[in-house]
Order: sequence, then structure tokens, then C-alpha cells
Amino acid sequence: MPRTRPLAAAGAACALLLSATACGGEDSATGGSTAKIGVLTSVSGSASAGFTGVEAGVKARLAAYKDEPGACERDFEVVTADDASTPQGALAATQKLVRQDDVFAVLPNSSFFFGAGQFAGTQAKGTPFVGAGFDGGKQWLNEDYRNLFNTLGNTDYEKVASTMGAYWKDLGGTKAATVSFDTASSSGAALASVQSAEHAGLERGYVNVKVPFGSKDVGPLVLGIKNSGADVLYLPVTPETAFAIVGGLKQAGVELKSVLLATGYGADLLKSEPAVQAAQGLGFITNTAPIGVPTPGGTAMRDGVKKHTGGTTDLPSFSESIGWVSADLLLHGFKKAGCDATQEEFIDALRKSTDWDAGGMVPKPIDFSDYGAIAGSHASGNCFFVSILKGKEFVPDPKAKPVCGTLLDEPVKR
Repeated sequence: MPRTRPLAAAGAACALLLSATACGGEDSATGGSTAKIGVLTSVSGSASAGFTGVEAGVKARLAAYKDEPGACERDFEVVTADDASTPQGALAATQKLVRQDDVFAVLPNSSFFFGAGQFAGTQAKGTPFVGAGFDGGKQWLNEDYRNLFNTLGNTDYEKVASTMGAYWKDLGGTKAATVSFDTASSSGAALASVQSAEHAGLERGYVNVKVPFGSKDVGPLVLGIKNSGADVLYLPVTPETAFAIVGGLKQAGVELKSVLLATGYGADLLKSEPAVQAAQGLGFITNTAPIGVPTPGGTAMRDGVKKHTGGTTDLPSFSESIGWVSADLLLHGFKKAGCDATQEEFIDALRKSTDWDAGGMVPKPIDFSDYGAIAGSHASGNCFFVSILKGKEFVPDPKAKPVCGTLLDEPVKR
């Protein structure tokens, strides 16, 4: 059973030890005074540009926590490991965090965490893993892997929701196209989008889910989309690839009623004038409420990231956001289990949690005992938010603040 010392009686706020050096104290894994937290993300390689702020987001959330009433007396130390943008790198980095760094928990915010999934759920089954499961790995849905907690909810990229089709139909769409990378999460989300569209009465346009990761060879893709007559498009690819496709469509004279991107929302995009120009009028899907949809958690994240990273904008980057949210769920676990909980106590308590919503940023509270309840590219309740870039501002689409649907009785057809 979790220890019963309540958070409110914990007394003084946590002193955060955020360097990568040893900090002393008792063993991290046994409920001692210091909890060493491992962050797994892409520091190098093809995906690294999109994850530069993950560590900063984690540290910002932990730093903001020490000012909250009833904050734990337990200290935190952050250690970051690089997956090198490969599944093999993710496995090696995860093994290092667990076996050498002896972390209390790992926060995996990586497109390649599926490479470490089996290790995390078996040999590292005593270590909590708390992060954004957008890698699409089956480990998140394995009920035997009780130590894995997805901030997106228990997402199944083989399932289809009605949400995207209903959204496009409301916009007047008639034919849906999609392009994705040849990865489980990207291709699963892409295929589910056109099935959702068909369920809503739209026709299927061009579909290509075999694009090499990071590719900018978009000529054949642009031609395929144009020739198919599609008027709505979903691009679960990196912003660079998406912008190249959109630019090619504009040059070809193709006008679309909706173009949705799975990534790109955040301060990083606004720093690049070419990216801002390329992204005008595009819709950016987020699983948590954008800053333009006020929530207590979003306000705290905006202010906390700006304060603790020395930022100059009120809009966190995508990577800062996912780092912040994963740390927020970690802290929720300590709230449930007790400040001095062991890893086992932490896992048991968080697995029973049904009320975490990141301060209202998550559309509906996540039930961590409910596996496979959410389709790919959706948040809890099979909802998502859409923000349209207008000038240098992401403007929430009133039709998706958020838009929600239900799971359909059909799997993704590959």
C-alpha cells in the first residue's frame, strides 16, 4: 500500500537538483530523499530538431512545482539520455538510464521509444515510464506492462475514431488524402484519418504511407494529391516535409479546404520566417489545449516555461510542452502515492488513477486502467484541438476547441 503521509503535510518545497551530477541522498529507487528522473528524447539525429526543449520543459515543471502549496520535500535530479533518433539508440539510452543511472522514473518523449518498449515492460518493469506515447509502440497497450503511463492516454494506432471525418465534413470536405512516414504511429494515424473520412461520407483520395522519414522528395506526392481531386489533407509528418508538400500544392494551383498537421504547433515555428510563410492557413492538431484555449494548466505551463527557461514568448515550443506535461503526470503520481513512495508504490497508485487532466489541458481525465480507448492522433475522449496559423498567431478553430468523437467498430486497414 502507498505510504499515507499526505502532500499537504509535506512542509517545505522541493529543492530541485537539476544538474546531471550526483546529488547524494538515499537510493532513488527505494523511496529515498532524492528521485533521479531520466529523460529519454532525441538529442541528435534526424528527429532532434523537434525535441530540443524536452529537458527544459521537464525542468521548468519541476521548478514551478516547488512554489506550489504542499510540494514534496523530496528532491529531484534530471538526467537526459539521447536516443540518437533510432530504435536501437532508444534501447541503449533506456538501458543506461535504468541500469547505470539508477533513475526512479523515465520520461520517454521519443518517436523511437518502441525500440525500448519490451525492455521497459519486462527487464525494467520495476521502473515507472511516464511520457508521450506518440511512437505508436505496442508496449503502451500491453496490460502486463503496468509500469508504462502514456500522457496521451492509452492510444491504439490500429483503431479509428469518427472525429476527423466529422470535422472535415463540417468544413465541407468531399475527398480526403493523406501522406505519412513509414512508421507505426505515422502510418496508423494517416490510414485512420481516411477511414474516418469515409465513415463521414467523404471519398478516399490519394494515400501514401511509405514515405521515408524526413523526406523532402515531394514531387510525386504533390502530383498524386492533385490528380486524386482531394480537398482535405492530413499530414502526420515533420513540419519540414509537410511544408514542402503544401508548397508544391500551391505551385500546382491546388486549393484545399483543410490541411491538418500532426506537429508544428509552438514557438519553434514562429522563429522561422520561411516556416511562418509556408504555414499560413494550415491547421495544427494538438492533444492538449493550445494556449489560445485558456485552462489553469495551460496558464501555469505558459508562465512556468517562460520563467524557468528564460523565454521571451508566451508560447512554449512543442517539445517544451511535452516535457512539461510528462513531468506534470510524474508529480501527479507522487500526489497519489505519497511523497516518499517507492517505485512499486508509485506504479500501483498511478495505475489506479482516473482523474489526471494536466490542469484541464487534456480534454477528458485519463483512466490509466483503460487500455486502447483512444485512436491515433487523438487525446482522451477521442478529441483533438485545431489551431490555424494566421500571421504569427495560432488561432483556435472554433469548430475544434476541441472536437470529439467516438471509436468506430473497425480497425485500421493496412
